[in-house]
Amino acid sequence: MPRVINSDCISCGSCAGECPVNAISEGESSYVVDENECIDCGACDAQCPVGAISEK
Repeated sequence: MPRVINSDCISCGSCAGECPVNAISEGESSYVVDENECIDCGACDAQCPVGAISEK
């Protein structure tokens, strides 16, 4: 199941740099996960300083 980024995102971008398949990009108000690209590896979870990433 792909990861999602909730509204707690502070748009720091640390998650995007950690994604091995480049499934995370900057959206209008926060970063977003492309559900079709996400491999659910969880690498982004540990990088988020505010815990805004979770399983869908």
